[in-house]
Amino acid sequence: MANLKNLPLPLQEVYEWQYDAACQGLESARFFSPDAERGSRRRDREEQAKTICGSCPVLDRCREHALSAKEPYGVWGGLTEHERAAIIAAESESLAS
Repeated sequence: MANLKNLPLPLQEVYEWQYDAACQGLESARFFSPDAERGSRRRDREEQAKTICGSCPVLDRCREHALSAKEPYGVWGGLTEHERAAIIAAESESLAS
């Protein structure tokens, strides 16, 4: 589950960047794994999602949101949930040392 206390205020202005996203209007299934998706199907879907993210004008903002909110699912800001978890773990580890 996303860390709700890290989410920005529920104001439209805080989320307006999403209107400019390359994924705007696309099916969410391109970015979020269906139940039991594994292996090459998952990798292919994630790579296709990352390709869309690669041309996104709000990529950095999306990535920043996903990392700060600890979004648990899907491709956000060109990162999979596993890539985000690794970044968050590395940041936590560096703060601890």
